[in-house]
Amino acid sequence: MDINASIIDQRLDGIVDANSDLLPPGKDPQKKKSAAFVLLSAATALGIPLEEAAEYLTEGGGDAGVDVLYVGDVEDGEFQVTLFQGKYKHKDLSGAAHFPENGVKAAIQTIGTLFDPAKVLDMNDRLKPRIEEVRSLIRDGYIPVVKMVLCNNGDRWNDSAQKLIEAAGFSDSQVNWVHLNHNDIVRVLQNQKSVDDSLPLRGEAVIEDFNYRRVLIGKVAIQDIADLFNRHGDQLLERNIRRYLGMNRNRVNTAIHDTLVDDNRRKNFYFFNNGITMICRKFRHNALQGRDYQLKLEGIQIINGGQTCKTIQQTLNDPDLLRDFSETYVLLRLYELAEDDKEFVQDITYATNSQNPVDLRDLRANDEQQRRLELGMKDLGFSYRRKRDDTSVKSDELTSSVVAEAVLAVWRRKPFQAKFRRKELFGKLYEEVFDNLNSAQAILAALIFRMVENERKRPEQDQPPVFLPYASHYKAMLVGDYLLEAEGVALAEVSHQNYQALLACLNRRFDEFQHRAQDQIAEALAALYGEREISLQQLSATFRRGDLMQYLTPAEEAGAVH
Repeated sequence: MDINASIIDQRLDGIVDANSDLLPPGKDPQKKKSAAFVLLSAATALGIPLEEAAEYLTEGGGDAGVDVLYVGDVEDGEFQVTLFQGKYKHKDLSGAAHFPENGVKAAIQTIGTLFDPAKVLDMNDRLKPRIEEVRSLIRDGYIPVVKMVLCNNGDRWNDSAQKLIEAAGFSDSQVNWVHLNHNDIVRVLQNQKSVDDSLPLRGEAVIEDFNYRRVLIGKVAIQDIADLFNRHGDQLLERNIRRYLGMNRNRVNTAIHDTLVDDNRRKNFYFFNNGITMICRKFRHNALQGRDYQLKLEGIQIINGGQTCKTIQQTLNDPDLLRDFSETYVLLRLYELAEDDKEFVQDITYATNSQNPVDLRDLRANDEQQRRLELGMKDLGFSYRRKRDDTSVKSDELTSSVVAEAVLAVWRRKPFQAKFRRKELFGKLYEEVFDNLNSAQAILAALIFRMVENERKRPEQDQPPVFLPYASHYKAMLVGDYLLEAEGVALAEVSHQNYQALLACLNRRFDEFQHRAQDQIAEALAALYGEREISLQQLSATFRRGDLMQYLTPAEEAGAVH
């Protein structure tokens, strides 16, 4: 029995016992455990809580060979789609069985069918709206970039299955195949240990004490970076806010790869790349020699340049790539920082990563506005999570990401941006979302959105409106309008002083408000499309583009709620 396979099997038992409501209905214990494995795999790979991962489960009859489907934001004319297919062996915990070849065949067929809007798929009710959302984006000219994650509690697929993947003819720049197994999950679940290692420098280096900290600037051979990552992997990126996006989904990474394999440009890689920023608790070297130091490092973390490092590793590990990298180097900035320098690390990370809007939530976490919200919410009975945290969110907790999304939809009246520009909530849209926002307004927006989402997941109607899967942000906006209208206040007047009255009204009249919102959205669709039949792809595009906004102004004076 493989120890890691046994650990995961035990964890799955715990998920089935404690989180059965997140799993597809049914009494078959093996099916529930298989679904739990897919859920755990998706949560681990996407870096999200189990509850959020459950939102993307599609497993069941008519799932088109897809157990989980996650659609990322649109960016630079592309959008990321991550698909998961899981194969869990209940009786074999040796960890040695290959991912089945028939599963690879099914995945190939899925990719070849799912992303062609002209092809018909047999889909269940959980999968259909998401597939049509994907196809709507494709029809609008956006290019899907696909990550196919094959998960099992065993080994990778065999050579025969790999040949099937290669014969399928999918472009490496558009489809990336990933294997995730019990070892990978355990590695993420384990508490990160200190990464201690040595790293050789090439040539001379600058080392000095600066503001009570030590700084080193030097040159490292990219082969040594690849070797370092081969030894420690993503443990080196624990504090890196970008982590690894993968060459298939980031043009910068592709450019790095192209430079490394170009015989004419490779030797100048040092000049073309921004370099690597590394922190450590302590570094030592032989100061008696003038150059080519062998650094002894304790507590290594890469806080900028993680994508460069991972792309170097992936490129140099390609067995078919016969290149001489002995004269290819990259710039290294190394800072020796004390354990209590966490806020300074945050500042460095922000300064060196702020040109990329991805995961800026972490960088904004220490902003004065975020701290004020945290303090104000505490007085109103809620905990505010300024920073990312993979643990489950309790009923009296609100995350900054949900608050930002809800505020933009509800109070800023931009539901189409709230859903489809999530990456910009803590970037370009940050001031629009958080300026002049108090804790009472933030809590009410988040609670409205939470209640609307709960209704979407478990609609009280036997046959809910066909537009319901796409309309949550719009419904939340309208519920917010009705709440202010019912209490006779403007948004600017919402504060801790009338918070309890507004909350009581929301709880008392939510059913009325949400039904009214559904009716208003249905009327808006009828006004926009008339008697024509609306496909799911059209619905997805309509809500994404904000076509309905001109029809969704509240009947009474709306100026006060803007």
